[in-house]
Amino acid sequence: MERSIYKYTLELTNTQSLAIPCGAEILTVQMQGVTPCIWALVDPNVLRVKRQFFMYGTGHPVRNDNLDLHSYVGSFQVNAGEEVYHLFEEKE
Repeated sequence: MERSIYKYTLELTNTQSLAIPCGAEILTVQMQGVTPCIWALVDPNVLRVKRQFFMYGTGHPVRNDNLDLHSYVGSFQVNAGEEVYHLFEEKE
């Protein structure tokens, strides 16, 4: 199995799904220029599956029951640090 690191762009929205190769390991979430992105270690030869992501801004409400179903991925800043978002993924 040969793996590679792939980049996936995100939208600044509460929920979104991405088609990522099955078994991909999310490495980080950061801004690249003005675009939020995740980088993942993937096997590009396996079937892609939809993975669900949730984004919460600092100070925005987060339902406690949601956190039990989500894994923290990381945080990132936009607009020169004026806004901070926190990315979670739905647990498998």
